[in-house]
Amino acid sequence: MNKSHMNAASVAAVILAAGKGTRMKSAKAKVLHELFFKPMLHHVLNAVAAAWIERCAVVVGHQRETVLASLAAYRISPVVQEEQLGTGHAVLCAEAACAGADLVMILCGDTPLIRPETLQAMLRQHQERGTALTLMTTELDNPFGYGRIISGADGQVLRIVEEKDASEAERAVREINAGIYLAGRDFLFAALRQVGTNNSQGEVYLTDIVGIVAQEGRRVEKFVHNPALDVLGVNSRVELVQAHTELQLRRCRELMLAGVTIYSPETVLISPESVIGQDAVIHAGVQLVGLCQIGAGAVIGAHSVLDGCAVAAGEQVPPLTYRKV
Repeated sequence: MNKSHMNAASVAAVILAAGKGTRMKSAKAKVLHELFFKPMLHHVLNAVAAAWIERCAVVVGHQRETVLASLAAYRISPVVQEEQLGTGHAVLCAEAACAGADLVMILCGDTPLIRPETLQAMLRQHQERGTALTLMTTELDNPFGYGRIISGADGQVLRIVEEKDASEAERAVREINAGIYLAGRDFLFAALRQVGTNNSQGEVYLTDIVGIVAQEGRRVEKFVHNPALDVLGVNSRVELVQAHTELQLRRCRELMLAGVTIYSPETVLISPESVIGQDAVIHAGVQLVGLCQIGAGAVIGAHSVLDGCAVAAGEQVPPLTYRKV
C-alpha cells in the first residue's frame, strides 16, 4: 500500500462491533469468532490500517470488556453503545472519537474479507468526485436479507430499503448495500441527527442518511465492488468457514505467485507471518502455524504440522510430521 495515493484529507474509520450476532448460535460475541488465525474483527482492523487510515474508533456493546480486551495490540478509540438502538445510533456514539477528521469511513466488524486496496479505491473515488456520501454496493443473485439499493433512472441512489421494510418490487432488486460508507464528518453527523425511527424495528438506521442526502438534492455516489464475497458480512458458522477458506486460498495464491509450489491449496493452511523460500514444495494437508521459516527448495510432506519451526534450505520433511518449537 502506498500512502502517496491518498491526498491530505484526514480520515477516521468507525467500525461497528456492538451486536450480539444471534445467528451464530453462540455465547461468544460475533466479532470474536476466529477465522484464519484471528478474530474476524482483527481482519477488518488490519485492512483499515493497511489502507493508511490511521484513526479508528471501534463501537462496542455486547460483551464490550471481552471485545476490547482482544484489541489490546491495536491503537483504537473505544466507543461504548450502551443500548443497541440501531446502526445510525452506533455511529452517533462515535462522533467525539471522529473530532478533527475530514472524512469518516464506516465499516462493520463482521466483514473479514474486505481488502485494503478496495478501501483505498473507494477513498480515491470519493475525493475525486467531491460528493457528500459514497456508498459501497455489490450485486447478488439471491439478495435475501440485505438492504436493497433503490436508484433513479439516472443511476442516482435514492434510498436503501431493508428486507423487512421492502415491497415485493423492491425485494426483486439485486444490488445491495455492502455496509461501507464514506462521508464528510460534519455532513454525516448532521444527517444522522435527522434520522427517525419510523421502521419495523424502531431503530435509527444508518441507511436512512441516503434518503436525507437525496432529499437535499445532493448526489449519493455508488462505489460498486465485485466480487460480492469480499464485502459480505459473516452471519453464521457456514459463512465463517467460507470466509476462512477464502483467506486461506488468498494466502496460498500469494505464495504460489512468489515461487512456492503448493499442491491442493484448498487443504493447506499457512500463517500470515510464515516465510517460505522460492522453489519450496508444500504438499496436501500441511499446516504451518506461528512464525515458520521454510528455506528455499525445502519439501514439506503431506499432512505435516509445523508450529513456529525453521526448515533448512533443501530439507525434506517426511509426511505426517508434527514439529513444534
